Amino acid sequence: MFLLLTELYEVKNMKRILMIATGGTIASESSAHGLHPALTSEDLLLSVPEVSDICEVDTIQLMNLDSTDITPADWLQMADTIEKNYHKYDSFVITHGTDTMAYTAAALSYLIQNSPKAIVLTGAQKSISLSNTDARSNLIDSFLYASDDLSHGVTIVFNGKVILGTRARKERTRSYNAFSSVDYPEVAVIRERKIIRFLQTDMNPSSKPVFYHFIDPSVLVITLIPGISGAAIRNLKNDYHALVIQSFGVGGLPGGGKGELACALNEWVKADKPVILTTQVPYEGGDLSTYQVGAEIKELYPVIEAHDMTLEAITAKLMWALTSTKKPQEIERLFSIPINHDIL
Repeated sequence: MFLLLTELYEVKNMKRILMIATGGTIASESSAHGLHPALTSEDLLLSVPEVSDICEVDTIQLMNLDSTDITPADWLQMADTIEKNYHKYDSFVITHGTDTMAYTAAALSYLIQNSPKAIVLTGAQKSISLSNTDARSNLIDSFLYASDDLSHGVTIVFNGKVILGTRARKERTRSYNAFSSVDYPEVAVIRERKIIRFLQTDMNPSSKPVFYHFIDPSVLVITLIPGISGAAIRNLKNDYHALVIQSFGVGGLPGGGKGELACALNEWVKADKPVILTTQVPYEGGDLSTYQVGAEIKELYPVIEAHDMTLEAITAKLMWALTSTKKPQEIERLFSIPINHDIL
């Protein structure tokens, strides 16, 4: 009788999770023109019957898109769905294509802040319809992590790793080990249905989430190559509200403070539009003060340094901040405030 009561108690107190399906490879089927999302949220859930031993799950088919087609408007739709259902569920799992998953995770980190409930994104490198796939293990791990009392905020769960939403980057196109945590430790790993945590939670379980409802996608990202013309920056000034320049190494512009690119950058400054400088090197961030080609830019122009932020976090945070202000000084202030450990 004791064992029976214990089992009933555990089932009764299972976490209630809402799975939000958005498409991606995990839900794809073959067609004459290649893979495309076709499987439904119910199809995905039926493929992992083991989840019924972990939690109770309801599903929503929010969209069924290749993640290449995901837009900032879709981020808002995901955040809105979570907000409308926040009081009904203990946590959330979003199935998503891998190509832009890191962008979505970063965006949701800014649109849903201070969440004591877990918001987990996952997907797969191969469709769940295949026998040889990472989809089932990723889904099970995601529900397991979302069901744990210590889990909160926005994370990606993939290939047994738990990565903060502002620190994830897709680095491999085919391998199951597709995502890495950039310049920040993984929150945890999941091995044989066990969560091994590396970082202690810093969230008060009684805290209240803050939801944001707008985003400004008018952000231009330019990646420098040797010999690039300043016209690439200057000619698009009127079409965007902010500029992100991915420079070389720790940062700087060819020609320093007096070069063609600096003159083009100054056109944005004169227009009172924020300019963020970052590095195209994946790890260890930037520091404009290191070399003359960067120090001159820092001295002469009010640029914002992104330091160790990922490009995904930079663009998403900028789109979020631009809805509050367009002033470079205020954008710089917002950038300096850490959100979900996006900047150290």
